Amino acid sequence: MIYRTLVRALVTSAALAAGVLLAGCNSDEVSLATNAKANQPVPPKLLAAMVEKDMDLNSPILVRLFKEEAELEVWKQDRSGRFALLKTYPICRWSGDLGPKVREGDRQAPEGFYAISPAQMNPQSAYYLSFNTGYPNAFDRALGRTGSQLMVHGDCSSRGCYAMTDEQIAEIYSLGRESFFGGQRAFQLQAYPFKMTPINMAKHRNNPNMPFWKMIKEGWDHFEITRQEPKVDFCEKKYVFDAIKAPNATRDPVFDASAKCPAYAIPDELADATREREQQDAAETAKLISKGTPVARLNTGIDGGMNKIFAAKVPEGNTGLSEGGDGQSLSLLSMARAPGTIPATVNPPRAPSDNLLLGAPQEPKIAAAAAAPAAGPTRVANAAPNAQSDGFFSNLARKVGIGGTADATASTASTAPPPPAKPKVIEAKRTETPHPAAVPKAETKQAAAKPALKPSASDTASAAPAPAPAAKDSLVAGSAPIVSSNSFDSRFGAVK
Repeated sequence: MIYRTLVRALVTSAALAAGVLLAGCNSDEVSLATNAKANQPVPPKLLAAMVEKDMDLNSPILVRLFKEEAELEVWKQDRSGRFALLKTYPICRWSGDLGPKVREGDRQAPEGFYAISPAQMNPQSAYYLSFNTGYPNAFDRALGRTGSQLMVHGDCSSRGCYAMTDEQIAEIYSLGRESFFGGQRAFQLQAYPFKMTPINMAKHRNNPNMPFWKMIKEGWDHFEITRQEPKVDFCEKKYVFDAIKAPNATRDPVFDASAKCPAYAIPDELADATREREQQDAAETAKLISKGTPVARLNTGIDGGMNKIFAAKVPEGNTGLSEGGDGQSLSLLSMARAPGTIPATVNPPRAPSDNLLLGAPQEPKIAAAAAAPAAGPTRVANAAPNAQSDGFFSNLARKVGIGGTADATASTASTAPPPPAKPKVIEAKRTETPHPAAVPKAETKQAAAKPALKPSASDTASAAPAPAPAAKDSLVAGSAPIVSSNSFDSRFGAVK
């Protein structure tokens, strides 16, 4: 039965791809699958996992990234309309420090909430396959942050990107492609410095990025509570999650990242649940601090991180700022199978001399929670690469095959927020209507194709709690009712 289901799903996927290729040369969908790399089917093990978790092949996805854990999670909407974890991928390489990207050339991988549209998918990438994160979004631009071509791609090399193996990005790309074929307009990308748990907040309590991290933690909390994609807006240079029309308002609130916030509301049930969760996490964090949880030092000479499964396979490998970098744990992993092919040219992180936990606890020096972190105190990673990686990274802007720019704005509704009941109203002194800029259409440039993809070395699905079991006649075909996603326009440039 499962075999017939998988075969049927593979045939459906191929038919959808062929139909789109015949639809016309100017459609977004055509740009998703213009070559064999971009047309690879979803692997059978992932299809089997979808059947087990009651998911459809073309249902929406959501992606979460964590620097310190060096992991990328793909979540997928099941037939109940909620998102469930489909698979966790170890990240082969990310660059920079913990904290958001601030300026062009700082080698930082971005943090925050972004939306990936079909136009941001690049089947012609020189790094096998890739998609553009959409950095900078409206919040980043309101703070004057700069940068371009910040990607999730293959080839296990990074200068401001999140790099996977070719086999991994092929799977992730195929999942995004199928969600677009099913009707999803954009999938959300949530990029975090670490999983937003009390222990991690306690360890990093002295970091000057803490006000920013507390702000995006609200979006983390909304997703953890509802298992729905949070709707994202911006005003007063801060994030706003799941805003709805205020009671007695005649129209929906209009947001501008640089302007005063309009009057808006958050569904009462969600607001109460979020407040309760925040209080519980804050109490647990304070308890951990009082017990002497060591403070993570601020770092110098930052060179990003690498998941330990990859560091164990690389000569003189080190996990850098990621977890699990001691020699003993790496030696134990040396016999494990890596999830993909590691290029011979991979450059592992340098061992950060200052990335050790202090031996004695320090008094917390958390900055007062503000609407957004000021640009001044934000620590920026050292932009100077080591001599070994200089020549390799200097070719990145030339290698990635995407160009064009567009101003990003956020505007659409979220996926099925909890029903409002006497929503909480947030008042503002005045309401300003944004003045959207013209958005030129992004262009895709051809880049030199890499060798054909090698067979995947690992298709192991993530062990996550599955929702209600699928019915006996469940098939990985068709699409669940698509819940609309908030979206941003793509933004491309030349240097990270």
